[in-house]
Amino acid sequence: MKAKTPKESLSILTEIVLPNDTNNLNNLMGGRLLHWMDIASAIAAHRHSKRIVVTASVNNVSFNQPISQGSIVTLEAKVSRAFTSSMEVFIDVWVEDNQEPGKRTKANEAIYTFVAVDQLGNPINVPPIAPETHEEKQRYEGALRRKQLSLILGGKMKPEDATELRALFFNEEAK
Repeated sequence: MKAKTPKESLSILTEIVLPNDTNNLNNLMGGRLLHWMDIASAIAAHRHSKRIVVTASVNNVSFNQPISQGSIVTLEAKVSRAFTSSMEVFIDVWVEDNQEPGKRTKANEAIYTFVAVDQLGNPINVPPIAPETHEEKQRYEGALRRKQLSLILGGKMKPEDATELRALFFNEEAK
């Protein structure tokens, strides 16, 4: 399969925070943001694989700052790395400044994992990723470590088999 670039999977979702989206402090509810993230990242995974995709895990969500009612929120999702049938998707959440049009602040981010499936729901191979920018290369490099950590925590991999993680903590050549 021919490799694809992360920008080929780019999904942009823009929403306005309405009263029904907020909590008692008039800030966007985390659950609503998670919903928007799932949609944006599923579209990115679909664009990469051209297949039906299912959410396998929400690996990390950082709620760095509250997002107030009336804010315009833009989610940008791209596949950061593809494995056999799974894809890691990074979602960056931006908030437009109401006082300075065009000025955006990164408010939150998340990492989701999707699996491409066939019509029967069985995993199916996806194309690899060819990162281009510095950020895409950093995210790509970290993806295998994040996957191995997730597998260890889920009891699906033994810590001693996590080669990428071991390389961070142990100098294997010194032995």
